[in-house]
Amino acid sequence: MNALQKFIYGLDKQFHIAVGLDSDINKIPEHLKKEKDPVYEFNKIIIENTKDLACSYKVNLAFYESDGIEGLKSLEKTLELIPEDVLTIGDAKRGDIGNTSKMYARSIFDHFKFDSITLHPYMGSDSVSPFVEYNDKLNFILALTSNKGSADFEKLALEDGTFLYQKVIKTVHDWNEHKNCGIVFGATNPEELKTNMEIIGNLPVLLPGVGAQGGSLEDVVETFKTAGSRNFIINVSRGLIYADSSENFGAVTRAELEKYNKKIGEILGK
Repeated sequence: MNALQKFIYGLDKQFHIAVGLDSDINKIPEHLKKEKDPVYEFNKIIIENTKDLACSYKVNLAFYESDGIEGLKSLEKTLELIPEDVLTIGDAKRGDIGNTSKMYARSIFDHFKFDSITLHPYMGSDSVSPFVEYNDKLNFILALTSNKGSADFEKLALEDGTFLYQKVIKTVHDWNEHKNCGIVFGATNPEELKTNMEIIGNLPVLLPGVGAQGGSLEDVVETFKTAGSRNFIINVSRGLIYADSSENFGAVTRAELEKYNKKIGEILGK
C-alpha cells in the first residue's frame, strides 16, 4: 500500500484518530524508567494496545531528536512495531531551500520510511517539491495551526480580503498534481474550519489540537459530516498516551481510543 491507500484504508474502517507518539520520558509511567530504553518500551505497549484501532500514528520527531542518537534508535525501533497497513506521519514540520529539503525528504522517506510528513510552506514551492516528488507518500502542509501564535502570520489579511492561510490552502491544490498533498488545520479553530470546507475540498486534513489543547472532537466531526467529507484524521497525543500512569496504562489507552472511535462513529452514523 502507498500512503494514500493506507489513509483511505483507515477511513474505510471508520478510524479517524492518529495516536500521537509525543513520548516524553518525564511523563511515562515510573515503572518503565528502569528499562534500558524506556521510551521504546512505552511506545511498544501503546502500539500493541491500539494498532487495530488507530487510523495512523503521528510521531513527533522532536521528542526523539532531543535525546540524540539513542533517541533516533528508539524512533527506528518504534516504527518497526507499526503494522504495514497503518499510516505513519513524521511530524517534523520541515521546510527549507531546495537542496536542504531534498536531504530532509531522503531522511524522512528513504531512511525512516515514514508514509507522510508535516511541512512548512512559507519558503515556497521549491521547499515543498522534493517531498511532493515522492508520489507514493503524503504531505500534510501547515495551513492554520492550533497554537495561539497562529494569528501572528497565518491569519494576516491579504489585499484581496482573504487570509494568508487560505492562500496556502489554495496553493496546496496547485501543488497536488500527484494527489499526495493534504493540509494541517488546527482543531482549535472550529469556525474557520466550517468557513473553509469549500476551499479545502477533497484534500486530506490532519487536525491537531483535540483534547489537551481544547479542540472539540464533536465540532470537527460534525463539520466534516455536514460537508460530506470523511477525509480527516484527528490527532490525539496526551489525551491518549498519558491517560493512565499505572502498569495497566496500555489497556486504559485502548479503552480511551475505543471511546473516541465510538463517538466518531455515532456522529457520522446519524
